[in-house]
Amino acid sequence: MKNTIGNSVAVTLFGESHGEAIGAVIDGLAPGLDINREYIAHMLTLRRPDGRISTPRKEKDEFRIVSGVVNDKTTGTPITILIPNENVQSGDYSQMKTVARPSHADYTAECKYHGFQDSRGGGHFSGRITAALVAAGAICKYALEQKDILIGTHVKRCGGVSDRDFDNLSEDVKDLNEKVFAVLDEEKGEAMREAILQAASEGDSVGGVLETVILGMPEGVGEPWFDSVESMLSHMMFSIPAVKGIEFGAGFDIVDMRGSMANDPMRLEENKVVTTTNNNGGINGGITNGMPIVFRTAIKPTPTIFKPQDTIDFRAMEEAVLSPKGRHDPAIVHRARIVQDAAAAIVMCDALAMRFGTDWLG
Repeated sequence: MKNTIGNSVAVTLFGESHGEAIGAVIDGLAPGLDINREYIAHMLTLRRPDGRISTPRKEKDEFRIVSGVVNDKTTGTPITILIPNENVQSGDYSQMKTVARPSHADYTAECKYHGFQDSRGGGHFSGRITAALVAAGAICKYALEQKDILIGTHVKRCGGVSDRDFDNLSEDVKDLNEKVFAVLDEEKGEAMREAILQAASEGDSVGGVLETVILGMPEGVGEPWFDSVESMLSHMMFSIPAVKGIEFGAGFDIVDMRGSMANDPMRLEENKVVTTTNNNGGINGGITNGMPIVFRTAIKPTPTIFKPQDTIDFRAMEEAVLSPKGRHDPAIVHRARIVQDAAAAIVMCDALAMRFGTDWLG
């Protein structure tokens, strides 16, 4: 049973949705990195619920760093972050202790943990745990920015509405990192919000697509096979609750192109190798080529909805009908965006440490 990801830079998550606290341990970061607590708090703010399009559960996310940092500098030893849980309503989940929510982890958790799992609010499987991932990723993301490596994500599609494409990448990324609802076209964002509210009014939920760009990654990072940049990012992204797919560059659309269209022509620009297109998303042979890394993830609709659903009582082994109670998001794609930023930052720090050594970020 493993809750750790990473090679040179590793992150372990712990805690449950309705437990005393959640948290993360980061091991392998270089000594001397700046810890910007306001930056961490800002990223946690971007993960919090956003009005009527999110869960009513409100948490302060007042994190504490209890090891690995002295005078706001990393010591090089494991960093432990604690985030208390305060606004819990465990009674809402009494029915779901033995009755599985369709497309949730209730039944599979029972299969793996034999009834000893904490089922309140989804326990260790809850999206609440992503707050710890965001806090850990914020430390990594800030360290990357000191090396001019920028990461930004927008809601590319939600509720049948599509955002515009990236244009001026660096300006778009900086703009997105200040937005609660991260879209590039505000009118499209309002239409997405309306689609989420419509689903919520019907007791239902919607999913979406997130698109992430990573700027400034040096060429030559990654491995040809099992630690390719694509495989490392994919491993991490599929660890985010609700992610059901990922594509890089042109993604699945590349299958409808001929090689003459899919290939990225190369040229020199101020003595630097660049490509005139980026259909491969900044990665060739599992290794960065210096162009922007671009990928998209598919976020499924929130599985807990306010409609009766056929299911089973896995202790009594009887069929049942579930009408969930509690506080749930009609969409999580807009909140998952900052989780995706944080997750990508952790992977990039790990990949850079593997290529250049653990002190490279220092």
